[in-house]
Amino acid sequence: MSRVAVEKKKYTYEDYLETPEDKRYELIEGELLMTPSPIPIHQRISARIEFELTKFVMENNLGEVFYAPCDVYLDDKNVVQPDILFISKERLNIIGEKNIQEAPDLVIEIISENSVYRDMVQKKRLYAEFGVKEYWIAFPKEGVVALYILKDGALQLYKTYHKDTVLESPYLKDLKITLQGIFS
Repeated sequence: MSRVAVEKKKYTYEDYLETPEDKRYELIEGELLMTPSPIPIHQRISARIEFELTKFVMENNLGEVFYAPCDVYLDDKNVVQPDILFISKERLNIIGEKNIQEAPDLVIEIISENSVYRDMVQKKRLYAEFGVKEYWIAFPKEGVVALYILKDGALQLYKTYHKDTVLESPYLKDLKITLQGIFS
């Protein structure tokens, strides 16, 4: 008996716009992926990081911070919703009426049990391809943030910060976040 290969349908941004509004989706390499609602620890960590980042950005007039759900349109087959993103004031023109229309300068994802592969492999590859300068991945259970920087077209590990350390961003000079307050 011969096997027949079935090709998966590739979706586009137009298809993405037809998804139900009461559910969250991302479009990665033409694959439509539903994103479950985050659990409380994810939301707590996200809110704390977003607060510290927004405070720093506003005090220094550096640009704008957004948090999910907020569509980032990379191209017709890639639309993501990072947990937190930063756009420098020099690039505020990429903020459209309905979405962010290019890669942000900084993206932060908080790992959930069903987002590990998506955040650490798929989205990391996309963020590098489209020019995200700095990418943080927070691991709630471990109390760790892995910080990646764009170098030679890839997001490369810059440093891993543990909950008893102070995270320092190489991109946003002078940004220091005490991780004990984020993961407590």
